[in-house]
Amino acid sequence: MTNETWGQVRQELLQVVGKNNFSAWIEPISFDRVDERTAHFHVPTSFIGSWVSNNFGDLILRHLASHGVSADRVEFAVGARKPATAAANAPAPQQAAPAPELEMAVSAPAPAPSAPAPQPAPAPRPQPVAARSTDLPGTKLNPALTFANFVVGKPNELAHAAARRVAETLDVTFNPLFLYGGVGLGKTHLMHAIAWDLQERFPDAQVLYLSAEQFMHLFVRALREQNTFDFKETFRNVDVLMVDDVQFIAGKTSTQQEFFHTFNALVEMGKQIVISGDRAPVDMEELDSRIASRLQSGLVVDIHPTDYELRLSVLQHKAAILSQKYPHVQFADGVLEFLARKIASNIRELEGALNRLYATGDLVRREVTEDFARDNLADILRASDRKVTMDEILKKTCDYYKIRQVDIISQNRQRAIARPRQMAMYLCKKLTTRSLPEIGKKFGGRDHTTILYGVRKIEELMQIDSQIAEDAELLRRMLEA
Repeated sequence: MTNETWGQVRQELLQVVGKNNFSAWIEPISFDRVDERTAHFHVPTSFIGSWVSNNFGDLILRHLASHGVSADRVEFAVGARKPATAAANAPAPQQAAPAPELEMAVSAPAPAPSAPAPQPAPAPRPQPVAARSTDLPGTKLNPALTFANFVVGKPNELAHAAARRVAETLDVTFNPLFLYGGVGLGKTHLMHAIAWDLQERFPDAQVLYLSAEQFMHLFVRALREQNTFDFKETFRNVDVLMVDDVQFIAGKTSTQQEFFHTFNALVEMGKQIVISGDRAPVDMEELDSRIASRLQSGLVVDIHPTDYELRLSVLQHKAAILSQKYPHVQFADGVLEFLARKIASNIRELEGALNRLYATGDLVRREVTEDFARDNLADILRASDRKVTMDEILKKTCDYYKIRQVDIISQNRQRAIARPRQMAMYLCKKLTTRSLPEIGKKFGGRDHTTILYGVRKIEELMQIDSQIAEDAELLRRMLEA
């Protein structure tokens, strides 16, 4: 394969994926070589490589094959980007391959990066406000909520990569970026981190960060004071608009209308928008359908519930910072691991528990042991030890698959109903102490052999179907949280 061939493939891809997708994802990659039936490319970031691998990898392979290129795999290595071509069909200059930092392949997903080593908190940044212009009515930014203090793990890896991408440039790649997830999983942290980075990189840019509640209050005040013109001018003259907890305006008709018009105006001007919420736009029932559609048109990223590895990494990072504040407090071996196992609800509660142990240990001048932690965190641990019930499993599973509870316990054997039913059976068996006959009774009086078959079916599918495995893991985390 030659650069000329790749130029022809690029031109075909431009026609297939469209100008916007081509500019965002295909144009940044550059051809390297083909060997052992693998086509190698360079990408500027691991996020682009992962995205292209997952969404356009098979398409690239098909177009390469149509040009006689014998390749079964497409791999993307992060390295120095080659000079961009002036047109989609122009060949890229030949260049020696740099040593790759990370590779993504269509046939094998890239491994999740290991959590960074704990680092002391950076010195507080100056001007902790949401915009450097005093005319912008934003929220003050928290100096601690930066990328340097954000611990990356598998549940939040994509959200972190997307946030870093937005913070690198004022050129819009995906609009809007919509981050959603449960309480205390890092949405607000990433929003603040984006704002901090943009202010440092582009000090003259108008970056406005505020909550949806503030947006509503400002709009109501403008209506009351008959000053809506200034309100519109303020929001439509920013370079980056960041709105946190957008679910707050759901059901508030007038505020939603103004938000929709502001959103459209900024998109048409090519300005970046970053939004966060507790649910995906399509799941916000009271959100205007036009707004939901607009929010879905960009990149929607789910921040998944935490896993043990991420919780432990967060505790280690936080402990490295707190140990400077409380130099006399010593932690016994295994205490952080104990906390990571027992407190699985969210990062905010986990950090609060660690803060309490350091403060208490400093006051009483005692080593923090596991027993010490049990005594001082009894209320938090009691809540975390709450047992999962079969009713909760049924409700959460139905919500996840968007089916009715009456259907999941019915005799309906359609796959859209049967597979969630088997998943719920599997979770009841794994997360409760109920016997198979008891589970069968809960599922419409089914025989225990039916329950056993459903459990084993999900276990088999988890080995061969990555989507089923991901569904089971996500549901387990949500239930345990």
